[in-house]
Amino acid sequence: MQQTEFNVGVVKPVEAYKEAWEMIKDQFGLVLAVTLVGMLIGSAIPIVLIGPMMCGIYLVLLQKYEGSPVDFAQLFKGFDYFLPSLILSAIIMVPVFIVIFTMYIPMIVLTMAGPRMGQSELIATIAGILAVELVFAVIMVCLHTLLLFAFPLIVDKKMSAIESIKTSARAVWANLAGVAGLFGVGFLVAIVGYLMLCIGIYLVLPLIIAANVVAYRKIFPGTLRPAGTTL
Repeated sequence: MQQTEFNVGVVKPVEAYKEAWEMIKDQFGLVLAVTLVGMLIGSAIPIVLIGPMMCGIYLVLLQKYEGSPVDFAQLFKGFDYFLPSLILSAIIMVPVFIVIFTMYIPMIVLTMAGPRMGQSELIATIAGILAVELVFAVIMVCLHTLLLFAFPLIVDKKMSAIESIKTSARAVWANLAGVAGLFGVGFLVAIVGYLMLCIGIYLVLPLIIAANVVAYRKIFPGTLRPAGTTL
């Protein structure tokens, strides 16, 4: 398959958030409803439903970016991409579940063996567990960062899960500084949301995803095609 072309060095994090807000502010209530309902449905059966819901959210925001009419029902058009989104979700989430499960095993063993361990042994064991968890967390964050554009690529370019993973990884790596800055600004926005009695995180979540869409469209310019069309 011919590799998809993309731009390099075009992600400007602060500008992306400004443009994202301009994009969604006139229909913020609709975008908020699409995002929250999509996340709620996706969390019901995570691996099975989160993929189509993410595709639906990105479909709405991509069309909003391009100035096309959007409505709440478009969220469920994410099921048009059910198979590739399911495969992508499994690739993303199954390793996370495995890592979380394996992290609990040492803690259970430590709890059972704790009374028979000396203080120095207990501290060393806890420190070792925390170090391993930190390493795994860093690896997961790095991998998920490389997959930032995988879902919109499925929606926008009609790619398979594997194609979207490869293309997203190449695009993120080629725009690493901008993407890192995007995550940094997103982290600050999320902190502000948490400070707003914690419920603010739900209000800023659409903005964070919209900024990702803006960054995606800067890297992958083009017009969204309806499902079923060819590249």
